[in-house]
Amino acid sequence: MALPTREEAQKVLEKHTKDEYLLYHAKMVATAMEGYGKLFQENPDLWYITGLLHDVDFEEYPETHPAVSLSWFKELGYPEELIHAVEVHAYGFNGFSKLPDTKLSAGLLACDEICGIFYAYRKLNPIPYGEMKVSSIKKRLGEKTFAAKIERGSIYLGCDSLGVPIDEHIANLISFLKDLR
Repeated sequence: MALPTREEAQKVLEKHTKDEYLLYHAKMVATAMEGYGKLFQENPDLWYITGLLHDVDFEEYPETHPAVSLSWFKELGYPEELIHAVEVHAYGFNGFSKLPDTKLSAGLLACDEICGIFYAYRKLNPIPYGEMKVSSIKKRLGEKTFAAKIERGSIYLGCDSLGVPIDEHIANLISFLKDLR
């Protein structure tokens, strides 16, 4: 199975996603995932592309997400690791129940929802990601009314499965996202 290039993956994303926030979210998660790929000395392209495409069917098929994209990825011959991670990231939603059992799947679960916390925090405090503080993000993470639609349990499950404590995870993301605008 062949991993698409970053350019090919970007075209797939843009074909199915028009919403500006979803496009930005995909870039955030991809950037965070690439950081973990490098940290774990794994293929940063696989990690980046998995993050970039994790919600590719969400805008068109929110009620079944990510089922449609999983079939697209299989048809396109994408690596099983990517397909599995995208399936796992939907743990607890739309009938999906696979737990993270690889670094890639745990990383995606840990990074996906917390990127929403970072984004919401930045909307209220327009500072670069690299200038954010672990304590500030952690405080917002604990406030259930802040970015209320964010599924916090999946962040913690992903961190536990990845073997990265939440404070370290937040610090990693601050570092990984520092150049993202």
